[in-house]
Amino acid sequence: MNPTIDVSYDVERVRHTHKMRTDNEWYAPGGGGINVARVLSRLGTPSRCIYTAGGATGPALDGLIDRHQLARTRIPIEGPTRVASAVLERETGKEYRFTPQGPHLGEDECRACLAALEEVECGTLVLSGSLPPGVPDDFYAHATALMRKRGVAVVLDSSGKALASGIEGGGLLLVKPSQGELAAFVGRPLENLEAIGAAAMAIVEAGRAQLVAVTMGHEGAVLARKSGPLLLPALKIEAASAVGAGDSFVAGMVHALVNGHDELEAFRWGIAAGSAAVLRAGTDLARPDDIKRLLEQVGAPVAHGEVEAGVFRR
Repeated sequence: MNPTIDVSYDVERVRHTHKMRTDNEWYAPGGGGINVARVLSRLGTPSRCIYTAGGATGPALDGLIDRHQLARTRIPIEGPTRVASAVLERETGKEYRFTPQGPHLGEDECRACLAALEEVECGTLVLSGSLPPGVPDDFYAHATALMRKRGVAVVLDSSGKALASGIEGGGLLLVKPSQGELAAFVGRPLENLEAIGAAAMAIVEAGRAQLVAVTMGHEGAVLARKSGPLLLPALKIEAASAVGAGDSFVAGMVHALVNGHDELEAFRWGIAAGSAAVLRAGTDLARPDDIKRLLEQVGAPVAHGEVEAGVFRR
């Protein structure tokens, strides 16, 4: 619903006022769903991007998607497609990310998006990313209900009110909030693994999602499922960029699930893909060779009652 043209640069040092000469310039099609599709395509799982695009920057996004050889369904809008920037400061190794809010969508444009979903033939739909201005907070909930009537499994990865409405609407195969996004959903801090596991399990036990994967950055991830929560620690790697890590995690899990793996193996694929994404600076996302190499380093998920200090005690 809110794709981007992702631009990344390197600069020696970030300084205010001064003109800073950049190098290592890179352009890529972005936004949650498009990032997921890019990684799925690399892994050999067929996918189609369904996205909005408009203004002078819309055709540029189309061209970038075509360059990545992704099947696409473009929904034309009047507003310009946003351009997001990631700047790596070599002197400190810090990355600065600038992400516009996105174009305003009118009611007719929102209806066109739902109408496009009625024409899509797929087994699994990934709803990913923020909602741009003008789109109702419950858009993802409506989209999920529409697709579930057609027997399509739905995966949700968003934030704020769009995430909350999507979860409350239910009918999800998988929802992937970050620790901060889950805390915002439940309205309280989640300061330890036991609290995170309990909050994720509450979503599963309420029947809103079969699986809830909570990513926690360098601390790994928690997977809630009907039989209880699991933990996978993060792999010890040197991170070059955080861009697209969550999207790569989703792609890894979806790839495994749609290719017949169980939820535990899919969780391992998610950790491997998310870790592979941070190996590369800029907007390159996870690469298959890195994912498969890191997958060998991912251990078995730890069940409740097996973590120190009674984490996941139920």
